[in-house]
Amino acid sequence: MNREILRIALPSIVTNITVPLLGIVDLAIVGHLNNEAAIGAIAVGGLIFNMVYWLFNFLRMGSSGLTAQAFGRHDLVSIRKVLRMGLTVSLLCGIVIFAIQRPMEWVSHIIIAPTEQVWDLALQYFRMRIWAAPAVLALFAMNGWLVGNQNSRYPLFIAVGQNLLNIAASYLLVFHVGLGVKGVALGTVIAEYAGVGAAICWCRHQLKLSTELFTKNVDKPLSAGFEQENVDNSKDYTLSYQQFFTVNRDIFFRMICLIAVTTAFTAFGARLGDTLLAVNALLMQLFTLFSYFSDGFALAGEALVGKYFGLAQAEGNHGLAKVNEVVKRLFTWGGGVLLLFTLLYILLGKGIIGLLTDDTLVVEAALPYLPWAAAIPLCGMAAFFWDGIYIGATATREMFQSLLIGTVCFFVARYALCHLLRDANDALWISFLLYLIMRGAYLTWRWRSVTRSALRVDR
Repeated sequence: MNREILRIALPSIVTNITVPLLGIVDLAIVGHLNNEAAIGAIAVGGLIFNMVYWLFNFLRMGSSGLTAQAFGRHDLVSIRKVLRMGLTVSLLCGIVIFAIQRPMEWVSHIIIAPTEQVWDLALQYFRMRIWAAPAVLALFAMNGWLVGNQNSRYPLFIAVGQNLLNIAASYLLVFHVGLGVKGVALGTVIAEYAGVGAAICWCRHQLKLSTELFTKNVDKPLSAGFEQENVDNSKDYTLSYQQFFTVNRDIFFRMICLIAVTTAFTAFGARLGDTLLAVNALLMQLFTLFSYFSDGFALAGEALVGKYFGLAQAEGNHGLAKVNEVVKRLFTWGGGVLLLFTLLYILLGKGIIGLLTDDTLVVEAALPYLPWAAAIPLCGMAAFFWDGIYIGATATREMFQSLLIGTVCFFVARYALCHLLRDANDALWISFLLYLIMRGAYLTWRWRSVTRSALRVDR
């Protein structure tokens, strides 16, 4: 079981680290144009796309859990159907994003309020890169589908290939063709569509592998077949459109809560002055670094819990025992990740902050708040790991409920603590950690009832 977890988690961790490089490459290339406005334009444009695409990340999560369960049942019909549904919804959502780009520009200009010079260049970047919206969303769906098929290596290959092509295309278009900011955006568009082409090829290959696997009946971790006495052969497990949209609806609303907290955290920090805004931005990089590793294991949870949930749907207690074993092993690894990052942030936190900035004033201002960042692994590990487990179980309503409860706690705690504590930034960080704790606590409490209701197995 540990080998299965690492086989999915390790490539996923590397993929998580490489994905942000698309934006970093754009920023680095523009940084050599000696144009401060161009750098600001890429930052503004990247922020808009990050917020929009983050909202549509439900396409990856929903595809992953549903596919993994179908994989566990050896249900090729549903496996194909998830891919088809995911790509269809991705295309429709991409068209919608493209159609509403003018309202998006208007809202973004009001919220971000950049200078006119920066905004003019940001519009050039935005209006070119938005052509990749259908491709980005399709990649979400296909990457989730591949992980659901217990394969996290192919998404890694796609991400690495995209980044290499993005570097080459953007460099040529900016420095040899002279397109400037438009060239950077066009290079990213080319890389995104090339990623879609590669993903389609990998998905076709994965579908062939899964078909051969189930036809030859050689999936050793699963039972040899579904002829056991305790199998309900009369039940139709084929995925319905209602299931697909219910799962993705819950994740969509969950993402709204997630974005609300993240945006509010930044906005509340901005009210405390430029120094504390910079401090919080740097400390949140520690949160991001921890999330890259935690999300890798969460993806393993999506794939393996989903697979064994699918087995349990067909065979009952045998699959349920495997689900419980996966959960136990995941949290064992989670304890190791928690300990590693807690010690890393306690012992080397100041040094890490120093690597991120040369501004000694900001580094010194960050030190009083470093203990809050060091507490992130302890407070957030359960929330991250349970998220992956619940996606595999397609218990998305409980996921949304946990985010809703955590979001309410964040805003209530921040309001109350601002009146109780002298340091408003301490209040902000305590509220954020409470938000993470409440998410993990709620999902821990709900797990037993989720397994009972979803699998209808007496324990």
